[in-house]
Amino acid sequence: MTTSAPTRPTPSRGSGTPGLARTGGGRGGWFALTLLVLAAVVLLSVAIGAKNIAPHTVLDTLFGHRGSDDDLIVLDVRLPRTVLGLLVGAALGVAGALIQAMTRNPLADPGILGVNAGASFFVVLAVGAFGLTSIWSYIWFAFLGAVLATVAVYLVGSAGRGGGSPVRLTLAGVALSAVLTGIGSGITLLDPAAFDQLRYWKAGSLAGRGYDIVLAVLPFLLAGLAVAVAISRSLNAVALGDELAAGLGVRTTRIRLFGVVAVTLLCGAATAAVGPVAFVGLMVPHVARWLIGPDQRWIIAFSAVLAPVLLLVSDVLGRLVARPGELQVGIVTAVVGAPVLIYLVRRRQASGL
Repeated sequence: MTTSAPTRPTPSRGSGTPGLARTGGGRGGWFALTLLVLAAVVLLSVAIGAKNIAPHTVLDTLFGHRGSDDDLIVLDVRLPRTVLGLLVGAALGVAGALIQAMTRNPLADPGILGVNAGASFFVVLAVGAFGLTSIWSYIWFAFLGAVLATVAVYLVGSAGRGGGSPVRLTLAGVALSAVLTGIGSGITLLDPAAFDQLRYWKAGSLAGRGYDIVLAVLPFLLAGLAVAVAISRSLNAVALGDELAAGLGVRTTRIRLFGVVAVTLLCGAATAAVGPVAFVGLMVPHVARWLIGPDQRWIIAFSAVLAPVLLLVSDVLGRLVARPGELQVGIVTAVVGAPVLIYLVRRRQASGL
């Protein structure tokens, strides 16, 4: 998963900047602030819904002072939904940071490059062709789809003269996503009853998810995050280009292989849990890079915190704008993320990090 450019691109305005926080202390301060913002968003996610619950009631319930009629809503409905949002948000944000670092492509994202679409299509295939309706069974199909989509996009985007430029990889990912989404929709129409429970899942939704879903994906998400942290230091060398990275003693092929493993675990488990959610992995690493500069270790850390903020805020907005119903979180992130993608594509030098 690499582009043809062997050397680091010339930084442009807004790209390759040192970030607002240039020192470790400054970055630590920003990180503490993002954690506080995440805590506030978690409280909002548990408190806001079809029935608003006062924050002090939420805190009383979480700390064991129960006895209110709202306890069941907080503990059995909104808390598992919020925990899953934290996990899936961190997974998508870190996966986006990994893909952008490994491909040196600022337009990369698990949704745009077709990784989520591949995982989603294979889940649909598992349900339609094999009758697998339990996450414990179709999650393996999600992993397979994520891997195959990643390989297919790279092969198609790298074919021909010029190699795998960022724009070509993006176009290949968008085309593959469209094809897989279309075929998946056709399979769904053949047996609507079998896919009735997956209607909201296909739009990307946190609604109706319980602790069983959280427990099913938790080991895979934690493993993917661990691999991402382990290779984060080496990704700084990969960003310099393969020749310079090799000169620094970094085995780029090995790092990219571990990166693909991490992306597969993160995107496959996240998609199996909540369905395809796009643009989170595109936007968040850019915000992290703007805040703290190009150090991949900090970018991954900030992405793991900022992405859940974005996902949970989108989920809360989806509950507010369509009361007493709600919009799926995947729809809200798409509405927010599409203009961001257009802006990045139109930038003069959106071809490298």
